Amino acid sequence: MPIGRIPTSSYYDQRNRPGASLYRARQPYLVRNAVTGLAIIGFVAAVYTYTIKAIGQDDFSDIPIPDAPASTGHAPHMSSVKSAGSAP
Repeated sequence: MPIGRIPTSSYYDQRNRPGASLYRARQPYLVRNAVTGLAIIGFVAAVYTYTIKAIGQDDFSDIPIPDAPASTGHAPHMSSVKSAGSAP
C-alpha cells in the first residue's frame, strides 16, 4: 500500500456513504438497540417524574421565615480594616 493512502472500509463507498453490507451488519442489532434506548429513556423519565413529585410534596410551613432586614437610608457599613499593603 502506498504511503499516505487511507485504507477504505468495505462498509462505505468512495463518497463515504453506507453500503448495503453495513445495513446487513446492523440489522440483527436494530430492534435490540431500539428497545434498550426506549428502556433508558423510560428510566430517565421515571426518575425525573418521581423526583418532581417528591419535591412538590415538601411542606415548609414548619420552618420559620426570618424577618426582612431593617433597611437603612445610607450605604452599608464599610469595614475600617486596611489592607496589608497600605501605609499607616
